Amino acid sequence: MAKIWTINNKDEKKLLRRKLKSFDFSQHSSKEINKLIKEMDDSMQKANGIGLSANQIGLDMRIFVARWDNKFFAVFNPKIEKRSKEKETMEEGCLSIPKQYGEVSRSENIVLIGQNKQGKKIKIRAWGMLATIFQHEIDHLNGKLFTDRMKRGVKLRGLE
Repeated sequence: MAKIWTINNKDEKKLLRRKLKSFDFSQHSSKEINKLIKEMDDSMQKANGIGLSANQIGLDMRIFVARWDNKFFAVFNPKIEKRSKEKETMEEGCLSIPKQYGEVSRSENIVLIGQNKQGKKIKIRAWGMLATIFQHEIDHLNGKLFTDRMKRGVKLRGLE
């Protein structure tokens, strides 16, 4: 299991704030890819998370994993193809910003495109919490944190 990187560490924060490189399937065997997915999923579950991006465990590659509503997702090179104009505001937290929460407004519905673990193109329609999770993780892959999306003047809520 990998350690979760946080913004509290100056060196770790550098990778968390950088746009990640595309995942190159030609550079990894299917065994390596399965091991990577398992390591990310195990790390996410151990930390009681519902989503985890590669840079949160120190890797510079565009992949995230997520678990929601008894479904598991491992998405490589994801992009949001469409997003609704309708927004939903939810309280978000992040494994890389320990014990801090804040309200973020995001699109209610999205269409996500990317690749599965075999490198085949996939398209996922997501709404509600799943759409929020996907948008949060794609932000990570682009070097953004949920705090960047909060309204100006709104403070984080701490949890002890």
